[in-house]
Amino acid sequence: FIYTTAKQDYAKKLLEVLDPKKKLIRRCLSQSDCVCSQGCYWKDLTCLGRDLAKTVALDHTMQGFPAQAANWIPVPQWSGDPQDEELLRLIPVLGRLGQA
Repeated sequence: FIYTTAKQDYAKKLLEVLDPKKKLIRRCLSQSDCVCSQGCYWKDLTCLGRDLAKTVALDHTMQGFPAQAANWIPVPQWSGDPQDEELLRLIPVLGRLGQA
């Protein structure tokens, strides 16, 4: 899943970069799927319909997940650099979580 506080148009452009063949990402949630509180958008992981004890979120800012801070794994903000390999560095961590 991709879950962004950005508007749907931006999310679609992001998917074109991350998954141009549409084989990796099954679902994309955008700003319309977020909770808006006092003009700020945040992501509510409960809308995924999954067990939160088995769910993690990768994001550059914890403000996106105030209700589920324990599920958050910080990553640097993506700048569009095609040489960025930050997510690849997380494969061992995510693998260990998958086995737990």
